[in-house]
Amino acid sequence: GWDFEAVKDEAVKAWDRELSRIAIKNSDSDTGKIFYTSMYHAAIFPSLFSDAGSEPLYMNFSLWDTYRAWAPLFTITHPDMVDDLMRSFLYMYDRSGRIPVWPMAGAETDCMIGNPGIPVAADAILKGFKGFDTERLYEAMKASAVIPERWQDLRMQYGYIPFDLHSPQSVAYDMEYAIADWAIAETAKALGKAEDEALFRDRASWWKHHFDPATGFARAKDSSGAWREPFDPFHTDHMNDDYCEGNAWQYTWLVPHDFDALAESFGGNAVAREALDRLFSAEIIREKLTGDMTGLIGQYVHGNEPDHHVPYLYTMAGQPWKTADIVREILSTLYSATPEGICGNEDMGEMSAWYILSSLGFYQVEPCGGRYFFGYPLADADIALPGGRIFKIRVRGRDGENRYINAVTLNGKPLGRWWVDYKDIMAGGELVFKFGPEKMEF
Repeated sequence: GWDFEAVKDEAVKAWDRELSRIAIKNSDSDTGKIFYTSMYHAAIFPSLFSDAGSEPLYMNFSLWDTYRAWAPLFTITHPDMVDDLMRSFLYMYDRSGRIPVWPMAGAETDCMIGNPGIPVAADAILKGFKGFDTERLYEAMKASAVIPERWQDLRMQYGYIPFDLHSPQSVAYDMEYAIADWAIAETAKALGKAEDEALFRDRASWWKHHFDPATGFARAKDSSGAWREPFDPFHTDHMNDDYCEGNAWQYTWLVPHDFDALAESFGGNAVAREALDRLFSAEIIREKLTGDMTGLIGQYVHGNEPDHHVPYLYTMAGQPWKTADIVREILSTLYSATPEGICGNEDMGEMSAWYILSSLGFYQVEPCGGRYFFGYPLADADIALPGGRIFKIRVRGRDGENRYINAVTLNGKPLGRWWVDYKDIMAGGELVFKFGPEKMEF
């Protein structure tokens, strides 16, 4: 029909249903505005691309950005759609021979680097989604990692991508490929494929070729194994350097899948924590920044995606109070209830997804698997789940003196760890953060 008011009312109801997937409580006005604007942004993509009456086919995945926060959020807020997304991945695999990289409007753009669709597929399998052909999706992941294109042939030959044979962005490509390899290894382990697990577990460690213990930075090597010289960790030259929309300060930390090994490369947890301190306190040299490097705290770049997991590395390193301080600063200073409320490129909901997860008090640091590490919850919240279940998040005892999480309970029992598992969230229940003055360390 042509009833404008009826169409408008249905649209309002549709968005009310969408935004009610999470109810944030006891927040101030600006926090509520930012939170629900973030919910809106995170729900715009991907796009339904199929004809009416056809099996749903989704397109427009900014995967290099969104595998980090958006996809782990989506498995919580939209579990009813994950199977359709994975079947869409398989549709694209059947026609291209690999997992999508950055599909837009029915075509593969090959925009950005690495194999960012692989962690998203692995996350769906590891979290127990079953509405697709698991074996075929796994084979698609594995096939995508061994195609001799996008510099994977060089990586398989040398164990890393030499900058003299592929420049620019050799470090960035390599470290992203290692993340995808780890996701395959974790999936192979879950599926009982021991030989595959061993192969991809080894490949996932190849980022170590780029770690220079003398400088404490990830650096480019040539085909003889020599470092690129001269070296300036602050240097960026968009599309013409060894990184991608960043510099050595950010890419050194692009090992979300194996923080223990990264800390060991630094010389242990204590040294790694000192290096994190330097990252967040380093000088901001603006004339050396590319246009994508925005929202800086030291050399931490929140306005672009490769750094999004880094504040939570403090929790993994045994200093969760530092994660709380950094996350609180980002939430309060790099997002605002204004038309310019995001400090960087939204990238199809990634910036907003980071805000949503971090407001809830946790973040999936590892690219798949379901461990959400704690940070700084902004307010009480209820997450609506299938079957009428609700996962409640409650903040207790926080005031000017009590700024840090001192204890966490799940369904009334001490949790005993600094992360909550996906299956615990999806079962429903109550997660209580108890705040106090103590800077907890372990």
